[in-house]
Amino acid sequence: MQQWLVFGASAFLVSIPVFVQAPLVRLYPTISLISTIPWFVLSLILIFRPKTQLWGDLLLGFAGCWLAGSIYWGWFRWEPILHLPIEAIGLPFAIWCLGKSWGKVGAYFYLGSLLGTAITDVYFYLTGLMPYWRQVMHAEPELAMPIFQSAIGQIDTPWGIGCAIVLIAVLLTVGLLSLRDRTLHWRAFSGAVFSTLLVDGLFWLAASAA
Repeated sequence: MQQWLVFGASAFLVSIPVFVQAPLVRLYPTISLISTIPWFVLSLILIFRPKTQLWGDLLLGFAGCWLAGSIYWGWFRWEPILHLPIEAIGLPFAIWCLGKSWGKVGAYFYLGSLLGTAITDVYFYLTGLMPYWRQVMHAEPELAMPIFQSAIGQIDTPWGIGCAIVLIAVLLTVGLLSLRDRTLHWRAFSGAVFSTLLVDGLFWLAASAA
């Protein structure tokens, strides 16, 4: 039961930056950045309590994602080439945690989220969507939808569909393979990967329906 709770919590935490942090960081980037501190403090409080250590561990990985998201979407969102490097800002710490066998659930959650981000960015590069990314980031919200529609036209091609199928297959394979391992840290990783598929799919549906 605990394994599936970790899986579900990981999937949920991946969606929070998309649906909660995104509007916050667009309007109040400094507040979003500063709010990383309470996330870190809360995670450490939970980690050092035996009954809540697992959830503090997971929350620590989420705090790393929140920090990276605040920095990128707050001040660098106009340049897609910087997206992945900034999202990977917590990678050295995650690797250190794995080397010390400490904080494995949070580290694997962070790595799963980062992998999903990397795959999504690769798709943007392969299908030539980067110019649309820049346009959307500079546009007012009410003017963004026509840009989304143009981007959909860009990927609604044999090449765009083929790339999507391959990259979705990669994420599904990685997610399913990690799901076979019943350890909690792999469940956190798998939840983050599968949630990336869900979030990307929702964005595609929203843009297609507009």
